[in-house]
Amino acid sequence: MILTDEQIAALTAAERRELILRLTPDPGGLPSLRTIERIRKWRTALMLVCVAALIPWTVYLAVTLPSHYVARNWVATWVGFDILLLTMLALTAVAGWKRKQLVFPTAFASGVLLICDAWFDVMTSQRGGDLTQALLSAFLVELPLAFILIAGPLRLLRHLAVRHGFIHPHMQLWRMSIPIPDLYPDRKLPPRD
Repeated sequence: MILTDEQIAALTAAERRELILRLTPDPGGLPSLRTIERIRKWRTALMLVCVAALIPWTVYLAVTLPSHYVARNWVATWVGFDILLLTMLALTAVAGWKRKQLVFPTAFASGVLLICDAWFDVMTSQRGGDLTQALLSAFLVELPLAFILIAGPLRLLRHLAVRHGFIHPHMQLWRMSIPIPDLYPDRKLPPRD
C-alpha cells in the first residue's frame, strides 16, 4: 500500500516520525545504548572537570600574567592560525558545494576560529591605525562571517530535525534532544541519573 500525499499530510508528527523510522533501514554498526550512555556520562563528567579546573586557572592568569609580554614565534603563531582558518574555510566551501553533512562541523569551527581571530586581532593591536584596522576587520568581516557560518548550519540542522519529525516546527533547536531511542526502536534507554 502506498500512502497518498493527503494521507501523509493527515498524519500527526509522531505518526510521520514513526513512518520515517520504519522506512529507514537500520544503519548497523552502532554502539549499544549502554555504551552510548556510558560515553555521554564520561564526556559530560570530563567537561565539568574542565570547567571546574578552568575557573581557578583563569583567576590565576588574571592575577599573575604581565600586562606586557614579548612573544616568541609571533609570525609562526599567526601564520599557522591563518593556515588553520584557511583550511577550515576551504573544507566548508567544498562540503557546502557538494552538499555534504561535513559542512555542519567545518562551518561551525570556521565561525569559532573567526571569532577567535577577531578577538586576538583587536586585543593585540597597537592603538591608532592598527587598532582601527582590527576593529573594522572584526565588525565588518570576521564577526558577520562567523555569524553566517555558525547560524547557517544550525538553521539547516533545525530544518532537518523538523523535516524528519524529531521536533515540532515551532520548537527551538536548543530544546531538541538527541534522538538516541529512535536508533533502537525496540530497546529502552536506561534511566538518567
